[in-house]
Amino acid sequence: MTGRDGKAELAFYKDHLQRTLLPFWWSDRALDREYGGVYTCFSNDGSKLISTDKYVWSQGRFVWMLARLADCARRKIVELDAEAYLAQAAKTVAFLKRHALLGNGHCAFLLTREGKPKEVYPGQGYDISLFVDCFVAMGFAEYARVSGEAEPAEDALRLFDRLERRIAGGDLRSEPYTLPAGYKSHSIPMIMLNVAQTVHEALLALGHPRAGELSAARVRYADEILTVFLQPDDTVAEVLLADGRSDDDWIVARHRNPGHALEDFWFLLHEAEKEGNAAWIGTISRAIKRAFAVGWDDEYGGLLHYVDRDGGEPKGTDRGTAFDANVRGTWDSKLWWVHSEALYTTLLAHRLTGDDAFAKLYERTRDYTFRTFPNPDSAVGEWIQIRDRKGRPLDQVVALPVKDPYHIVRNVLLIVERLSEQA
Repeated sequence: MTGRDGKAELAFYKDHLQRTLLPFWWSDRALDREYGGVYTCFSNDGSKLISTDKYVWSQGRFVWMLARLADCARRKIVELDAEAYLAQAAKTVAFLKRHALLGNGHCAFLLTREGKPKEVYPGQGYDISLFVDCFVAMGFAEYARVSGEAEPAEDALRLFDRLERRIAGGDLRSEPYTLPAGYKSHSIPMIMLNVAQTVHEALLALGHPRAGELSAARVRYADEILTVFLQPDDTVAEVLLADGRSDDDWIVARHRNPGHALEDFWFLLHEAEKEGNAAWIGTISRAIKRAFAVGWDDEYGGLLHYVDRDGGEPKGTDRGTAFDANVRGTWDSKLWWVHSEALYTTLLAHRLTGDDAFAKLYERTRDYTFRTFPNPDSAVGEWIQIRDRKGRPLDQVVALPVKDPYHIVRNVLLIVERLSEQA
């Protein structure tokens, strides 16, 4: 696998999942057993619940996580109560269907604990980010695949269809960081690839007549990423002009997001694996190495949040947007989700290519990740998710004011699934 004993590595990740991560989330501290859903508005160290409001972004992802955990338990990959996890997922699906789906078919961004929509920005409405709809669609789809229930799959398919219409019509609102007219974002085909993959798996499992259509959508989004956003220097442009050219002046257009790219690379590797596309695997392999080359912090270790396309601190003009402030103000932080994505991507790349360079990248990432992020207070557990450049805990909001288990649990589960194939 990576120079480590595969069985020992599998045991390590299963233990970390079941003894460090899940005790935090599968508890009355985080689960809303009455209404469904999960509380995520915790302090960075997890010691304090700040609010019982529910960001729908996180609720949809939580459904996916619970359903996948139930599936892995049924397959004896992890030792959990599959039906209990699936029942909590069902309660959260019902909560979202009752409260998160608005009259226009879009999803509310934020709800109270009981499910009343709230405006994050007064007067700006409830449906302020299409990414919320993406995560709800994926949650519904994964629940449908695992439970065998057809109705949530139809709900997911309706959301997917509406998302495609919105994107085609230019409705690209994506709070908290929006782009001005005349630009396009890598995040759109990236998330839609993942949505198409997840909905396709549900439709395939249920024998749905539109499964083939979703399979074609997967390939279409993967091709867009690789032909439009992947640049000649093997970096991924997060923001381009609408005609596909690079804006060489603006800091937002020049920046690179190593973690985002690495997350997308495993989506793409899954696609290449399904399609048997060796050329794609070669292209993605080069891009993974490039993401580490520009993103790794040689001084303190770990992957930087943002870098310039040439490496180092992001450069370019600041146009005063929230996106500019985020790139400039958080570029040197070290984030939990970035490193969890990098772990799975490098392990998967090594599995698919046999290239020892990926084993070395995996080892470097693993060593940094597990010495930096897990909470040293075992009474709390989970990870202290946001760190400064030197790896010290940092009380800072990144995107949403939440502590969200999705990235860590998803990637640990994916690693466990892959390692279980070799056990």
